[in-house]
Amino acid sequence: MTQTSTPVLGEWSAAGGSLAMDSESIAAAVQDISAPLVIVNTTQGPAIGRGGSASIGRLSGDANSYPVTGFVPPTSLNQLGDRSFREDHGLGYAYVSGAMAAGIGSVEIVEEMARCGMLGFFGAAGLSLSRVEQAIDRITAHQTAAAGRSYPFGFNLIHSPNEQALEKAIVDLYLRRNVRLVEASAYLDLTPHVVRYRLHGIHRDATGKIVTPNRVIAKVSRIEVGSKFFAPPPAKILAHLIEEGAITPEQAQLAQEIPIAQDITAEADSGGHTDNRPALTLLPTIIALRDRAMTQYRFAQPLRVGAAGGISTPASAAAALAMGAAYILVGSVQQACVESGTCDSVRQMLAEAEQADTTMCPCADMFEMGVKVQVLKRGTMFPMRAAKLYEAYRANKSIEEIPAGDRDWLEKNLFRESLDEVWRQTCDYFSTRDPAQVERGNRDPKHKMALVFRWYLGQSSRWANSGEPSRRLDYQIWCGPAMGAFNEWTRGTFLAQPGHRRVATVAYNLLYGAAVIQRINVLRSQGFPLPPTAAQIVPREMNQLRSFAEPH
Repeated sequence: MTQTSTPVLGEWSAAGGSLAMDSESIAAAVQDISAPLVIVNTTQGPAIGRGGSASIGRLSGDANSYPVTGFVPPTSLNQLGDRSFREDHGLGYAYVSGAMAAGIGSVEIVEEMARCGMLGFFGAAGLSLSRVEQAIDRITAHQTAAAGRSYPFGFNLIHSPNEQALEKAIVDLYLRRNVRLVEASAYLDLTPHVVRYRLHGIHRDATGKIVTPNRVIAKVSRIEVGSKFFAPPPAKILAHLIEEGAITPEQAQLAQEIPIAQDITAEADSGGHTDNRPALTLLPTIIALRDRAMTQYRFAQPLRVGAAGGISTPASAAAALAMGAAYILVGSVQQACVESGTCDSVRQMLAEAEQADTTMCPCADMFEMGVKVQVLKRGTMFPMRAAKLYEAYRANKSIEEIPAGDRDWLEKNLFRESLDEVWRQTCDYFSTRDPAQVERGNRDPKHKMALVFRWYLGQSSRWANSGEPSRRLDYQIWCGPAMGAFNEWTRGTFLAQPGHRRVATVAYNLLYGAAVIQRINVLRSQGFPLPPTAAQIVPREMNQLRSFAEPH
């Protein structure tokens, strides 16, 4: 047995095991996350013992044994993240696929996530009520077929400050169809609609415990918004809901003991609606908010914080979990997978994106407010054209005031028809969706201009999803820099090809890679000198990953 000044914890015998000392064998040991590892001292320096037998606190003096100076436990993918999050939502893994709008977060993604024990949100934002209900029909039909097993799923509930009637109608639909989980996104403030959804059916059970059938996972990037979701409903909204008959005074009393959202996703620099916040500062800030809220309100339910934005590689997933994220949420990368509700042309464009190939531009749903979304700029002229539309909106009080040359350019290059014809189509669209918009447009020329300009912004995402070839330069593709990072990681591997990108394969690889990095950090914290090859995590096929998915 060799002597060392490093504190000795016990001893390890190689009988039936192996000793990893070279770079290749150390990397293989680290990346076999199902096996425990012991750090041992040898005459040639530190090494990793695999298999064999180890004892802690006992030194036999056997010359064939090695002193143990550290230990790394095995890891299962379903150990990552917060256990209560997984249990409360009926999940096997702390992994969520975000509600990418316009059905990009598709039924297929939701179903595949559920089959894998993960959570998927259907991207209901921007879709008609009938289209959303069709998605509910299909998902609940599959849930019925899967009777006897957990089938987690959720739907998006987006803040619609300019279309409150639509937000109300979506909530009505979810309540009528018993959709029990929503992802509340893009909220600037609480609305009566999201509060009504959360409180619907609230009651005490036979033991006196408060039961809330409906759950909200809020996606936020601002602490002032997060503080409202991590708090009971405001008295003003409760009074309004009582007056409407949506809740009883007794239910309003119960509401004072629960948060609007038990879970908040801290949304860093992401695709679509985003404040471009850095995850390294945002996630700890929202976690600190959680701790203050628990101290202030003393909820019976534990509050949790997940991470989103920029998560697309093993390193980013591991970093989020290491900082205390209860779960990770992936968006841009899921859009690039074959199950997403977009087209092959867009998937190819996403596969070619680099981290600098995104930009901010005006969005359709909050156009008048100047709110922006993050989109892909490579291969499309949409960002420039959307910015030009907003400039025209700011500079003019009505369509009639737009200079003739500018109007001709807009009609020729963006709309490809007269603005009068676009207004007619807009009236037809809103006649069933929200007639009040047309009425207001007829009274207010500035609002009419906004609705006409929003026609282009809305159509551009539909052209992208359907793959309209004549409108390729007008594709609006919501995307964050995570997409470029994912492409860099997968370059030269099977996942470089869009046709091989499946949501389950991506999810398992991200979780597996995060587990490997977790082991690397445990080894590093115990002073073990790791070769660079240990952290070179190459994407694996599903059949290579399944063995790591089960608990050990």
